[in-house]
Amino acid sequence: MLRICSLIVLMMVPVAGLAQGFGGVVRVIDGDTFDVGAVRVRLHGVDAPEAGQPCTNGDGVQWDCGAWVTDQVRARLGGRRVSCEKVTEDRYGRTVARCALAGQDVGRMLVSEGLALAYRRYSMDYDLDEKRAVIAGRGLHAHRFDRPEDHRNAVRGERGGGAGAGGDRSGAAAPGCTIKGNIGRSGARIYHMPGQADYARTVINPRDGERWFCTEAEARAAGWRKARR
Repeated sequence: MLRICSLIVLMMVPVAGLAQGFGGVVRVIDGDTFDVGAVRVRLHGVDAPEAGQPCTNGDGVQWDCGAWVTDQVRARLGGRRVSCEKVTEDRYGRTVARCALAGQDVGRMLVSEGLALAYRRYSMDYDLDEKRAVIAGRGLHAHRFDRPEDHRNAVRGERGGGAGAGGDRSGAAAPGCTIKGNIGRSGARIYHMPGQADYARTVINPRDGERWFCTEAEARAAGWRKARR
């Protein structure tokens, strides 16, 4: 009997580990990327506009809907505690996860409010939520815009093929904020100052969690270290 009980316990241990649940306080990077505690999370099944991505209102005026979405998501989630479950890991080393705020699916909340789109290439979970938001004209759907994936592809084409080419997919930096916070393949967060060896060829892509900084103190406080050359 003791042997049978021991076997049952041993069988249960790896099963419990499969859920890979975690949680923590949110720091919003952009509309679909957050730091949850110490974990960089790309939200599963949704896609939000890029920083610098334009939307066009009914009067034909363009505005930065990527920045607007980030502000809206930060107002809803920033500083709040969520629980997440890992789905997979992307090529940048980010944890792709489903997250919940007070029991509410964060992805569904953002898509339902028109702050993000269903990323149907990876999941159909939020397909109907997006369709309802479109019909109601909520959030982004009150304006004209390209799907984020189409916008990214267009920008890459205009600039000659992505991260290896010159140029900046994040749009212009804010005045005085010229420090480039880059994330390497290993996940190392390194900032580059104007005049350093790799500054000119470093491309900042907020989609990958990269960002601009205004001061070195700000970069260090966010967890980046200075490039060695």
